[in-house]
Amino acid sequence: MHNLFLDITAGTIDWSRAQFALTAIYHWLFVPLTLGLALIMGIAETRFYRSRDPFWRTTAQFWQRLFGINFAMGVATGIILEFEFGTNWSNYSWLVGDIFGAPLAIEGIVAFFMESTFVAVMYFGWKKVSPGFHLASTWLTGLGATISAWWILVANSWMQYPVGCEFNPDTMRNEMTSFLDVALSPFAVDKFCHTVTSAWIIGAVFTVAVSAWYLLKKRHQRMAVESMKIGAVVGLAATLLTAFTGDNSAYMVSQVQPMKLAAMEALYNGGEQQSLTAIAWVNPFEQADYKNQEEPSLRIGIPYGLSILATHSKDGYVPGVNDLINGFTRPDGTQEPSYAEKIERGKNAIQTLAAYRQTDDEGQKAQLKEQLMKDMPYFGYGYIKNVDELVPSIPLNFYAFRIMVGLGCIFILFFAVLLFVLYKKDITQWRKLLIAAIALVPLAYIASESGWMVAEMGRQPWTIQDMLPTSAAVSDIPAASVATTFFIFLVLFTTMLAVEINIMLKQIKRGPETE
Repeated sequence: MHNLFLDITAGTIDWSRAQFALTAIYHWLFVPLTLGLALIMGIAETRFYRSRDPFWRTTAQFWQRLFGINFAMGVATGIILEFEFGTNWSNYSWLVGDIFGAPLAIEGIVAFFMESTFVAVMYFGWKKVSPGFHLASTWLTGLGATISAWWILVANSWMQYPVGCEFNPDTMRNEMTSFLDVALSPFAVDKFCHTVTSAWIIGAVFTVAVSAWYLLKKRHQRMAVESMKIGAVVGLAATLLTAFTGDNSAYMVSQVQPMKLAAMEALYNGGEQQSLTAIAWVNPFEQADYKNQEEPSLRIGIPYGLSILATHSKDGYVPGVNDLINGFTRPDGTQEPSYAEKIERGKNAIQTLAAYRQTDDEGQKAQLKEQLMKDMPYFGYGYIKNVDELVPSIPLNFYAFRIMVGLGCIFILFFAVLLFVLYKKDITQWRKLLIAAIALVPLAYIASESGWMVAEMGRQPWTIQDMLPTSAAVSDIPAASVATTFFIFLVLFTTMLAVEINIMLKQIKRGPETE
């Protein structure tokens, strides 16, 4: 943002986005399992603390060992992800570093320090500290990981819903006006709850899958059954909580990111009493022709579903893609400007800011600042060249959302059936159910990654919603440099993932160790 009219090549923008997406996707392969296993190992050690049965200590140590392997990999990818804000997104860091850096700094100072302290006690303190202190260390290790996720999600949520800040034309930076507004944003609270509960699902699916493998191999059967019970209870509770928080997420998105919701639903022309699309044919290989007046073909909808989801009223008004592009009148009578108007006001804001920076006349500066503050909400639109840039990929968001929701429904059904069988039947006789448990592991990751695709791709072209488009956020560096590091990271992360899977499989095959 040092240059108001910064011109960066499309190659740099695309490669920078690709590199960040690559790092984030690999990082998220490790994080949810860390958060999920933290809960599983905490419950297992609590059972040991209450019963003093050595079996539960052995069980807790087994899950802690798998937690530690995954935890180390997550830390390595997470550090690289944070560095990329400075290397590839320097304009973003310049404009909002004072705000965005605060939660990341707290995460590093408080949460990561907490994790690294208590994880040592958890692994090496079994015979050196009291059982109560060791149990506390185990839970605090998991809590540290969860608090770490909180601050990272606060930072991400601020990008989706920027609050608690004000632009200072003298410093050319957005400055924080309320830390509490940033830290306790309703968007952040809901995103944290939805993300963490979805991570518990992955931890539960993983626990159940490992236990199912032992039962199929007729090994460590008591540990397998007891761990599977913990995983099934956690899994069912987590899936129901994720569904509940997901409903609230949709409501939040409808309020602050209506274009994302329209893309998720392939809703081209909105209105009242909108139905929720169950299935429809949206060409997955090209952007939808949203300018026509027809809804997607082969569409089957749930009556009033989208209006209830987006407004909590069956008669609620939900704008479609065209409504947002052309402008519309809200039910309360207020007029939402068209994208063309927002782009024009954004260009005015850029020109006003340039004039403000060039003049030394205090009276003129005061007038210009007053005008700038009126147009500042549309500042980011000034970098948009065409209104079509403001429509994210409809096929990607449409199908990713349905993959996430569809798999979530499958997990609810699976955990409910599994709990019934575990407590009413002999689980060892249900071979197909055990095989299905193992097969669900990759599907859990697909559901989780699909959710993140909707969250991040659904707000394109914005790095910060309505404030800073991606094209103006990247560093002015050669595309070839970013492409080179992209492939280096691709090889590095793939190798790390292969190594982790190999180590995890060896530890699972080895099984729990008894003293």
